[in-house]
Amino acid sequence: MKIDYNLDGQKFITDDTTKIDDDTQFLLTAQNRRYFEALDVKPSLITPNELILKWNIEDIKVVGVTGTNGKTTVTAGIYSFLLDLDESVALLGTRGFFANEERVEEKSMTTPSILDILRYMKIAKDKACSYFIMEVSSHAIDQERIEGIKFALKIHTNVTSDHLDYHGTVEEYKRVKSLFFADESPKLLNKDDIKSITYNPIGAQSYGVDEPATFKVQAFALKYGITAGIKHMSKEATFHSPMVGLFNLFNLMAAIGATTMLTGRDIEEVCKVVENFAGVAGRMEVVSTKPLVIVDFAHTDDGMLQVLDSMKDRDISVVFGAGGNRDRGKRPRMGAVASKFAKKVYVTNDNPRDEEPEQIINDILSGIKEQKDIRAMVDRAFAIQEALRELEEDDVLMILGKGDEDTMEIKGKKNHFDDREVVRALLAQTT
Repeated sequence: MKIDYNLDGQKFITDDTTKIDDDTQFLLTAQNRRYFEALDVKPSLITPNELILKWNIEDIKVVGVTGTNGKTTVTAGIYSFLLDLDESVALLGTRGFFANEERVEEKSMTTPSILDILRYMKIAKDKACSYFIMEVSSHAIDQERIEGIKFALKIHTNVTSDHLDYHGTVEEYKRVKSLFFADESPKLLNKDDIKSITYNPIGAQSYGVDEPATFKVQAFALKYGITAGIKHMSKEATFHSPMVGLFNLFNLMAAIGATTMLTGRDIEEVCKVVENFAGVAGRMEVVSTKPLVIVDFAHTDDGMLQVLDSMKDRDISVVFGAGGNRDRGKRPRMGAVASKFAKKVYVTNDNPRDEEPEQIINDILSGIKEQKDIRAMVDRAFAIQEALRELEEDDVLMILGKGDEDTMEIKGKKNHFDDREVVRALLAQTT
């Protein structure tokens, strides 16, 4: 990447050694250091810490959210709550970059390069944002893509099993996640999942449903959205949300706790704006109410367990697959979770990338012992069609894995495909 700079007499800045010239200053990072050291002629350079000071972005309050599941919903919740409380705030994550209710850029990596992050922080500062909310992936922690950033708050959602194609083992994955919480930065930790990480207790607060916590759920109901009474220190408050599922109660508690810690506002004031947040596109998104069809991004066995468990009072049909060139070990576990919760299971295609869809499907099926009500088909649109056709009254159809994605990646090519569009088109044919 090479971006406009106009500092120190140079027009551009880059973190790519192949784009260095007389008009370009080089950002030396943990990721590119080995390429820099291999250069015969060393360019003018700057470090992330120095760039933060040059761009005068050291005073923006950065909030980082990490975890296997919930990052996107928690960051979006904090962003929504702060906006409703008349704060100026930016949001960076898989859904893109937003500042003060404006979508500045489209979808990107969960956590981009450090140069990109600092560029976004500068844009946020130029738009007078006081807060910068971002998702932090395990890859970014391991690759030091957040070096130099001082966090006003670090948030832990949960840590289960994911990205083992990169980290190798669950233990290594948890070790990397724990690195994020090793310093003395203010932290907000999921007390019900606290054993999944290690952390520095200095600056740590917590939220919990079952376990004692700084922000503690006292009672809750999940039948019509989410209603919960919570306690923070000596103060109590109640909130209602149109979102569904126990896991979203945890996500909302993280966002409420974070907003309270960041602003110092009374918990009751924060809880008043919760109802305005309807969640994130592709995360437990209700595409149809009659029949009830929900689309979600869940693409791990733990993610599937959470979303399916949240609807266990209904008869469930589920359509899902697993991505290619990713952790194969989770596929049988995904099949086992689906067969445990769903009355009917449709195993199908989901971004096979360079793998054969049939092999991915077989990997999933290997985790399902009783296959009486299991159907397998490569064509995802046909799987959705069959699931809708066979859906009985009062059943719920859960379509998992892709969320708000609008492409299907096959052999290096991204073809347009959106689960929600398919559902709406099929339902339109029956009315």
